[in-house]
Amino acid sequence: MFAKFKQYIKEVKAEFKHVNWLTKNESIKYTLMVIGVSLVMSIFLGLWDLIFTGLLSQFILKS
Repeated sequence: MFAKFKQYIKEVKAEFKHVNWLTKNESIKYTLMVIGVSLVMSIFLGLWDLIFTGLLSQFILKS
């Protein structure tokens, strides 16, 4: 049981050496891009929600 586990850990370590890791600058750049897109989308969706909520409330109040 432990022999299989040790072999698995060795294979995982070997595989980690083949991975192309991002540099620190790339990580920061991509993180900021994700945060920026998330903020833009949340503002966009929030505005659409506000508009449609206002329109629906006017239709409901008129009835």
